[in-house]
Amino acid sequence: MTTLSGIGTSPLSGVGHARWYRPDAAITLPERPPAEEVDSGAEQVRFETARGTVREALKQARDQTAERVGEQEAAVFEAHQQFLDDPQLVEDIERSIQSGMPAPHAVADRFEEAIKQFENMDGMMAERAADLRDVRDRLLRELLDVEGADLSTLPPDTVVLAKRLTPSDTAKLDPEAIAGVVSATGGRTSHAAIITRALAIPAVVGVGEELLEVAEGTQVLVDGEADELVTDPAASRCAEADSLDVSIRTQRVTTADERAIEVAANVGSVMEFEPARARGADGVGLFRMEFLFLDREEPPDEEEQYEAVSEALAAFPDNRVVVRTLDVGGDKPVSYLDMPTETNPFLGQRGLRLSLGKFTDLFETQLRALLRAAASDNGDKLAIMFPMITHMDEVEAALARVEAIANDLASEGIKHAIPELGIMIETPAGVFSADRFAERLDFLSIGTNDLTQYVMAADRENNAVADLHDPLYPAVLRAIDYAVTAADEHDAWVGMCGEMAGNPELTELLIGLGLDELSMSAVSVPAVKKQVINTDTHSAKELAADVLNCQSREDVYETLGLSWCSPQERFTPNLTLREVDQYLCNSVTVCRYHWRSLLFFGQIQLLLLNWSRRQQHSPRLLRPVHRR
Repeated sequence: MTTLSGIGTSPLSGVGHARWYRPDAAITLPERPPAEEVDSGAEQVRFETARGTVREALKQARDQTAERVGEQEAAVFEAHQQFLDDPQLVEDIERSIQSGMPAPHAVADRFEEAIKQFENMDGMMAERAADLRDVRDRLLRELLDVEGADLSTLPPDTVVLAKRLTPSDTAKLDPEAIAGVVSATGGRTSHAAIITRALAIPAVVGVGEELLEVAEGTQVLVDGEADELVTDPAASRCAEADSLDVSIRTQRVTTADERAIEVAANVGSVMEFEPARARGADGVGLFRMEFLFLDREEPPDEEEQYEAVSEALAAFPDNRVVVRTLDVGGDKPVSYLDMPTETNPFLGQRGLRLSLGKFTDLFETQLRALLRAAASDNGDKLAIMFPMITHMDEVEAALARVEAIANDLASEGIKHAIPELGIMIETPAGVFSADRFAERLDFLSIGTNDLTQYVMAADRENNAVADLHDPLYPAVLRAIDYAVTAADEHDAWVGMCGEMAGNPELTELLIGLGLDELSMSAVSVPAVKKQVINTDTHSAKELAADVLNCQSREDVYETLGLSWCSPQERFTPNLTLREVDQYLCNSVTVCRYHWRSLLFFGQIQLLLLNWSRRQQHSPRLLRPVHRR
């Protein structure tokens, strides 16, 4: 038995037989002919034809991944399309072809230079080299007429081993057949890691060159919780890992003393409903409607939005579905909308501010769809949530708009209903007005990602203050407590839809603080449900009281029994756009490339770096904390 250490992408484990995937083996460049024998015109045509074919293949990959995995994960292929059409890269390849280099050699040569430049960078920037390889290999396979390996038809209980996996490879994996994935390279924020996590496939990445010594057919254990690959594992080791895997509970759960806690899923597209159901989610605690507005030239009409919400209600006929109204602005630009350019968009026009102002027509169209859906089959389970609320006038304006739309539908003879109405608590203003909000609303949902950002005055996309973006700071915890207590006094239920809700090691604390609902990424639902069942409400309240009395974050960690780690350990290293610019300007070689097409993955959605030079987008993923 040999144990290799890496980085687990999710707390899942699997046992199977190793099968090596070596896509590079099939791509072999022929010997390069003398320049005078190369027909540059013909090679240019070959290159353009290959680009066209690859462009269409990327579009298909994007659509298929959106359907199987989700819109956010599929967006990586949009970045690949921009790499494919990067003006500087295309110009260099064409220049090489004109100098007498065959198209395949020009592609391989120019891409290799760019790949090495990214590999020499740090953190998330280095991981983007895999995206370049993906685009390069697609072009080379097309130019050389080489078929790619089919990872969608692997036999059951296969553990795929690879030196590296591209997003294209990973998106083809069948979660029902694959027992695990292990790669020699890659990090927690690589696109392959993110896709395996979304597919709920056990995976360990960044194992290193030692992985290459594992023989084909070897029985292996992939332990994402322990960050390990174990070859020829003993039965006891497999049993140990298996005990960590949490069984899926499709029924609602209660605490040990029978207090009901709703454990729901955050979803960003209709394709995510079934995976959420499969993981046992009690409905949808956050349905992000933004996906309907992306990757198109005009906004969706009323009927399209009605159909999307109806699908959600049909997928969870016995559970609540909370739909957030359009939340754009800040870190979510929409290309065809006339979005304001602001120095600090997170403190500017976003969420309901835009819906009540510049985008009133879009807001009213969305409300018509939602009120119609509320009167449809299972519509009594619908809830509407308004984002980015800071004062009572906004709440009253939103409620008035709902009432006006209801009157319009009534006058038109259209069946409709007004469902539960609530708001997101994301700002200190929202926290301190929670009692007033709760008087007028059915529920409040705490978005801890933004709440932490605003309470701690720390842009979550600014790596320089990454250490401050931790919901376990006493100020954030006390803000949560204040909002929950205020809502409870007015019989409004309170949920949480930030990343904090999906950490099972914080479940007891959140129950103790009084949360009624926790909504998270579907992959976390089973583990959180298990924690709910094992929690006693009285003990949880005592724990919450102790935590609220803590003077520092270190005290909070100690009280919760969590291991303390430095900011560098907790957050994935990354670069901001400004740091990328500095890097480019300081390197004569790298300065030749202007990678404004580069995409980063954030905690909730993808961000385009070329959106604005004034914004600093450098998302990070919080490493899981472990019990001592």
